[in-house]
Amino acid sequence: MAAYSLRKRLVEELTTPRSDRPFGSGWLSGSAALGLGLVGLFTVICLHYPSLLTVPQLRFIGEFAWFRPMLTGVLVAAYVLALLSLILRQNKVLGFTALGVAILGALLGGGASQPEAAAGGSIYFGLDFFIVNVLFTGFLFVPLERLSPHIKDQILFRSEWHEDLFYYLVSSLFVQVLTFLTLAPSNFILGHVGIDGFRALVGAQPFWLQLLEIMALTDFAQYWLHRAFHRVPALWRFHAVHHSAQTMDWIAGARMHFFEIICLRAVTATPAFLLGFAPAAMQAYVLLVYVYSTFIHANFGVNFDRIGAFVVMPRFHHWHHGIDKEAIDVNFAIHFPLYDRLFGTYHLPKSQWPSGYGISQPVPHGYWRQFLYPFQRD
Repeated sequence: MAAYSLRKRLVEELTTPRSDRPFGSGWLSGSAALGLGLVGLFTVICLHYPSLLTVPQLRFIGEFAWFRPMLTGVLVAAYVLALLSLILRQNKVLGFTALGVAILGALLGGGASQPEAAAGGSIYFGLDFFIVNVLFTGFLFVPLERLSPHIKDQILFRSEWHEDLFYYLVSSLFVQVLTFLTLAPSNFILGHVGIDGFRALVGAQPFWLQLLEIMALTDFAQYWLHRAFHRVPALWRFHAVHHSAQTMDWIAGARMHFFEIICLRAVTATPAFLLGFAPAAMQAYVLLVYVYSTFIHANFGVNFDRIGAFVVMPRFHHWHHGIDKEAIDVNFAIHFPLYDRLFGTYHLPKSQWPSGYGISQPVPHGYWRQFLYPFQRD
């Protein structure tokens, strides 16, 4: 009960309207302290259990000479900013929570943390993947949303922000499971089909051409899967979770049911893996689609009318999430609007944005309630 009360108070404090947190009120220093403290604490935990909590491809980061001094600096900065918030702000919940998180990170070893005994297994959870994802996309898109927002009075920590951040955490922690399930169909098919010669020809193409072909192929596959999730009632209940977000920003795209993530990645990745595109091109596309998906959900108000005729931009995808009647079942493509034009689902009125976001049907709040929602009867 105490933990629930603290979380509720933290959420209320983080979602404080701009008018109640002017510069110098301690809100900014407290929020920054909490963010830095959590990054520091999670990183320390990763250092203690690297074989269990880190992705093999990211473990090299901890070997850099600057890594541990920087981690110490992050925890010290969180400590100092938390004290500043406690001095300036009347509501102390941000300051005390951030202070506690920073001290806990230091007590667990801080930058001097050493690995515990190796777990000995091949199973891992991507806590470091979560940290890197949030830092990379946050530093990239938060300034863009502040520079040219579509909804100008939208705050960073809007009411549903903590729910979507938890979606980010779950999908990152289970990155190994998702990767296995994504590749399982193609690995099974390749074990029964002999197309090595054709795959070699595909993989020998120029890098840029392979990347473009992967985008076109995966977008075609996901277009029809995406459309099925809207048209088939049983599938819509899963996809409704994604559309239940009433605010669009850089983290809103993370709200996606675990079942839908598996289906989407498997169906879109299988053709690309089967055809034999080079690993470098596939890896580049994975990075591209991570950034691109974040971008098209962002609260970024530039219209991009000219380039938007050829590639998906935020305004195009915002219409897909729109609450307006004309926004229902339109704009299914993720990369190329051409597919929507060809199949009659294109909608992009010039220089106009939807009036709001979300859906009319009641989807419950909270990750676990939303996880169970598709399996329940109304």
